[in-house]
Amino acid sequence: MKAIVYRSTGSWYNIKTETGKAMSARIKGVFKIDNITSTNPIAVGDEVMIDIESESANTAIITEILPRRNYINRQSPAHKKHHHIVAANIDQSVLFATLRDPKTSQGFIDRFLVTSEAYHVPAIVVFNKADLYKSKEQERYAMLKEMYAVIGYRTVLMSVKTNEGVDELKSVLENKITLMSGHSGVGKSSFINTIFPELKLKTQDVSGWSGKGMHTTTFAEMFDLPAPTGGRVIDTPGMREFGLVDISRQELSHYYPEMARVLNDCQFNNCLHINEPGCAVKDGVVNGTIHEERYVSYYNILESIDEKNY
Repeated sequence: MKAIVYRSTGSWYNIKTETGKAMSARIKGVFKIDNITSTNPIAVGDEVMIDIESESANTAIITEILPRRNYINRQSPAHKKHHHIVAANIDQSVLFATLRDPKTSQGFIDRFLVTSEAYHVPAIVVFNKADLYKSKEQERYAMLKEMYAVIGYRTVLMSVKTNEGVDELKSVLENKITLMSGHSGVGKSSFINTIFPELKLKTQDVSGWSGKGMHTTTFAEMFDLPAPTGGRVIDTPGMREFGLVDISRQELSHYYPEMARVLNDCQFNNCLHINEPGCAVKDGVVNGTIHEERYVSYYNILESIDEKNY
């Protein structure tokens, strides 16, 4: 029987069968060592094959992971050498950011966009807490909106508190499987509570599935959007950083769309766009076709990539 993974809590997974039945499932031990280098062999969003273990206890055994359309990976927070699959089989990713209380750094936003590009997942950036923005933040948002629009990224200005932009974001989610990320405190849980008021994400300490004490932000979890909308959202824990995985210094510029367009015009095909002569990317920064702030974030990310891993 086929099922989809909705939540992983370590050794047990919350799954939903094709008929919509929610069950608890675990994997055969062999999965843990079968050529899987991530800290989690099965991710939220994975399609799996199951055998019913116990009808009365509502448990199943996962026998197979079906091929993934895509997935998003990040560095395991505990082990820099390991990676962690955040979610699989997603249609788009949404990053919640704020320009104050707390302020999200552009570096964090661009790391998220680079990761989405690397895994071929369309990304949208939501700037929440618009009700707190004074003229300085409003000007900053206008600049960022234009900067990202030019390279093909959609931004949404939102305030969960005043409902500004909430319907726009809801329409973006329709009939899609969407991964939602962001630092703690940017209002992601508050937005999810507007779609699923019954979840009470901020205050709920007990898992709705198992009844065991489990803080809702510890693990990624998928929710079905209410009818008639269709679609699902995957809520991820608040991330302090977004560590890039498996991206070499050489590859990084390929995941900046505005740089990728001109890479073939660089004099050297192994150009890192720092101090090489005949660099089309640096020319783009000088003539304004590549935004200076994006170039600075590229340079900062480049410096953070440890080439010893390659």
